[in-house]
Amino acid sequence: MNSWEQKESYPSPKVGAADEPQNDTIEYGPTGSHGDVADTDFVPLHSQRDFIIGLSLAVSSSIFIGTSFILKKKGLLRLEARGAARAGAGGHAYLYEPVWWAGIITMAIGEAANFLAYGFAPATLVTPLGALSVLVTAILSAKFLKERLNLHGKMGCMLAVLGSTIMVIHAPKEESVNDLKELGMMMMEPGFLFYAGLALAISMVMIFKVAPKHGTTNILIYIIICSLLGSFSVACVKGVSLVGKEFLDSDSPNPFTEPLTYFLIVCLVLSISTQINYLNKSLDIFNTSIVTPIYYVMFTTCVLTCSAILYKEWQGMSIMDIVGTLAGFGVIIIGIFLLHAFRNVDDSQLNINAKRQSNGQNGSSAEYSNLLDEEDNPDA
Repeated sequence: MNSWEQKESYPSPKVGAADEPQNDTIEYGPTGSHGDVADTDFVPLHSQRDFIIGLSLAVSSSIFIGTSFILKKKGLLRLEARGAARAGAGGHAYLYEPVWWAGIITMAIGEAANFLAYGFAPATLVTPLGALSVLVTAILSAKFLKERLNLHGKMGCMLAVLGSTIMVIHAPKEESVNDLKELGMMMMEPGFLFYAGLALAISMVMIFKVAPKHGTTNILIYIIICSLLGSFSVACVKGVSLVGKEFLDSDSPNPFTEPLTYFLIVCLVLSISTQINYLNKSLDIFNTSIVTPIYYVMFTTCVLTCSAILYKEWQGMSIMDIVGTLAGFGVIIIGIFLLHAFRNVDDSQLNINAKRQSNGQNGSSAEYSNLLDEEDNPDA
């Protein structure tokens, strides 16, 4: 019998019978807690609280970021109506437009909320929920910018909401890393070192060998670079958010005395700057409606892979939760694809064609009925 399975007896007095011993037993489970039932699905209260905070921050981040695109677009349209030089033509009149600045401030709030969300919730949950910003932009564009949202777009929005809901239900609820020291130990494990070396090697080959020759003709080149390096940026964001949590916690040591803090900040800046550079190149060369869904799929896949290796967020999940998380991610992918790939399709033509076909069928039926009448009444 293992030591943790042993039952220890302690004499305790009964009320009114101080001299009579009582053989009460206290059973110790694997965790050293009292009780003989071990609940492996138990999630501590503070973990549930952190999950709710992280989820709220991720959703609010998508709302703020989605709204910021509308405000910035509104500001640029106001400048265009006044005849000011457009930003695409090299003009900087937008710097004096209050609505445009409202969009910038809103985006900053959204990015800050997204930044903090990684400190409370697993990256497996936070990153895919970024698709909701696309949903918010699409809905608000139809409302305030008078941009038409066709049937495919509406279906895409509903699928994105459905997929996000599935992911929230099945995503890991408990954070896998709690402090900066633990993160540093995770980063030194062989699995993550192998992934980091492989991702950096592929990125360097793509940047210096493949991109100069095929970057302008193959849409995947720049997106692969953005996705691989972007997975490091998310890992660094999570680390820097832990720095913020420890700095605000009076009971934790000062994180700015750790070299890992500055390493994470430098890696974050380099990763994001390189990622933005190659994403802008891709958007400048290829159609945005094609780049956006492909980039979302590849970027989120790389982030989920990096998180699974570094934070091991999938280890505590059941098979049902893993399948549910992947299924939710797949539904979001389909929704984003419908929203972007078919956004320029005029589905009103489908209704017109359907009416024409219906009228054509009615006309054919009428002609067939006339022929039958003529056969029945040949003398008419």
